[in-house]
Amino acid sequence: MQVAILMVHVVIAIALVVLILLQQGKGAEAGAAFGGGASQTVFGSRGSGNFLARFTGILAAAFFATSMALAYFATQAGQAPEAGIPDAQLIEQQQSVPTLDEGSQSMDNAAPVLEESSSE
Repeated sequence: MQVAILMVHVVIAIALVVLILLQQGKGAEAGAAFGGGASQTVFGSRGSGNFLARFTGILAAAFFATSMALAYFATQAGQAPEAGIPDAQLIEQQQSVPTLDEGSQSMDNAAPVLEESSSE
Protein backbone atom coordinates (compact mmCIF):
# COMPACT_ATOMS: atom_id res chain seq x y z
CA MET A 1 0.00 0.00 0.00
CA GLN A 2 2.82 2.36 0.92
CA VAL A 3 4.63 1.69 -2.35
CA ALA A 4 1.49 2.42 -4.36
CA ILE A 5 0.96 5.73 -2.57
CA LEU A 6 4.62 6.59 -3.13
CA MET A 7 4.28 5.91 -6.86
CA VAL A 8 1.16 8.11 -7.06
CA HIS A 9 2.99 10.78 -5.06
CA VAL A 10 5.88 10.86 -7.55
CA VAL A 11 3.51 11.03 -10.54
CA ILE A 12 1.61 13.91 -8.94
CA ALA A 13 4.86 15.74 -8.22
CA ILE A 14 5.98 15.45 -11.85
CA ALA A 15 2.55 16.56 -13.09
CA LEU A 16 2.65 19.58 -10.76
CA VAL A 17 6.02 20.64 -12.13
CA VAL A 18 4.79 20.32 -15.72
CA LEU A 19 1.56 22.23 -15.01
CA ILE A 20 3.38 25.05 -13.26
CA LEU A 21 5.82 25.39 -16.14
CA LEU A 22 2.92 25.51 -18.65
CA GLN A 23 1.25 28.46 -16.94
CA GLN A 24 1.96 32.00 -18.04
CA GLY A 25 3.33 34.54 -15.65
CA LYS A 26 1.60 37.82 -14.81
CA GLY A 27 3.92 39.74 -17.13
CA ALA A 28 2.96 37.63 -20.15
CA GLU A 29 -0.19 39.69 -20.72
CA ALA A 30 1.85 42.78 -21.59
CA GLY A 31 3.61 40.85 -24.36
CA ALA A 32 0.29 39.89 -25.91
CA ALA A 33 -0.42 43.58 -26.64
CA PHE A 34 2.59 43.78 -28.93
CA GLY A 35 1.70 41.05 -31.38
CA GLY A 36 1.29 37.86 -29.36
CA GLY A 37 -2.33 37.32 -30.32
CA ALA A 38 -4.74 34.79 -28.91
CA SER A 39 -4.62 32.78 -32.11
CA GLN A 40 -1.22 31.41 -31.13
CA THR A 41 -2.40 29.83 -27.90
CA VAL A 42 -3.44 26.22 -27.50
CA PHE A 43 -6.44 26.96 -25.28
CA GLY A 44 -7.99 29.70 -27.43
CA SER A 45 -8.55 33.40 -26.91
CA ARG A 46 -9.82 33.05 -23.36
CA GLY A 47 -6.55 31.50 -22.26
CA SER A 48 -5.63 28.57 -20.13
CA GLY A 49 -5.49 30.39 -16.82
CA ASN A 50 -8.72 29.11 -15.35
CA PHE A 51 -8.27 25.46 -16.40
CA LEU A 52 -4.59 25.18 -15.46
CA ALA A 53 -5.05 27.01 -12.18
CA ARG A 54 -7.94 24.79 -11.13
CA PHE A 55 -6.13 21.58 -12.16
CA THR A 56 -2.96 22.72 -10.36
CA GLY A 57 -5.00 23.28 -7.21
CA ILE A 58 -6.49 19.79 -7.45
CA LEU A 59 -3.06 18.24 -7.92
CA ALA A 60 -1.66 20.28 -5.03
CA ALA A 61 -4.42 18.97 -2.75
CA ALA A 62 -3.72 15.40 -3.90
CA PHE A 63 0.01 15.94 -3.29
CA PHE A 64 -0.77 17.15 0.23
CA ALA A 65 -3.00 14.12 0.88
CA THR A 66 -0.40 11.63 -0.33
CA SER A 67 2.26 13.40 1.74
CA MET A 68 0.13 13.02 4.84
CA ALA A 69 -0.57 9.35 4.06
CA LEU A 70 3.14 8.64 3.61
CA ALA A 71 3.93 10.42 6.88
CA TYR A 72 1.30 8.33 8.66
CA PHE A 73 2.77 5.08 7.28
CA ALA A 74 6.26 6.20 8.31
CA THR A 75 5.17 6.77 11.91
CA GLN A 76 3.31 3.45 12.07
CA ALA A 77 6.37 1.53 10.82
CA GLY A 78 8.39 2.74 13.81
CA GLN A 79 5.91 1.40 16.38
CA ALA A 80 6.83 -2.26 16.13
CA PRO A 81 6.68 -4.28 19.36
CA GLU A 82 10.47 -4.70 19.32
CA ALA A 83 11.09 -0.97 19.05
CA GLY A 84 11.51 1.34 21.99
CA ILE A 85 13.08 0.83 25.39
CA PRO A 86 13.59 -2.86 26.23
CA ASP A 87 12.16 -4.17 29.46
CA ALA A 88 14.28 -5.41 32.39
CA GLN A 89 13.90 -9.12 31.51
CA LEU A 90 15.35 -8.56 28.03
CA ILE A 91 18.28 -6.61 29.46
CA GLU A 92 19.04 -9.44 31.92
CA GLN A 93 18.95 -11.99 29.11
CA GLN A 94 21.39 -9.96 27.05
CA GLN A 95 23.78 -9.59 29.99
CA SER A 96 23.82 -13.34 30.72
CA VAL A 97 24.88 -14.31 27.18
CA PRO A 98 28.54 -15.43 27.21
CA THR A 99 30.87 -13.58 24.92
CA LEU A 100 33.62 -15.03 22.76
CA ASP A 101 36.35 -13.70 25.04
CA GLU A 102 35.17 -15.74 28.05
CA GLY A 103 35.21 -19.15 26.34
CA SER A 104 38.15 -18.86 24.00
CA GLN A 105 41.76 -19.65 24.70
CA SER A 106 44.40 -17.02 24.56
CA MET A 107 46.88 -17.11 21.72
CA ASP A 108 49.73 -17.95 24.14
CA ASN A 109 48.20 -21.32 25.04
CA ALA A 110 47.40 -22.29 21.46
CA ALA A 111 49.13 -25.34 20.01
CA PRO A 112 52.33 -24.40 18.19
CA VAL A 113 52.33 -24.74 14.47
CA LEU A 114 54.79 -27.35 13.27
CA GLU A 115 57.02 -26.16 10.52
CA GLU A 116 58.16 -28.64 7.94
CA SER A 117 61.85 -28.65 7.50
CA SER A 118 63.12 -29.56 4.12
CA SER A 119 66.05 -31.92 4.02
CA GLU A 120 68.88 -30.90 1.77
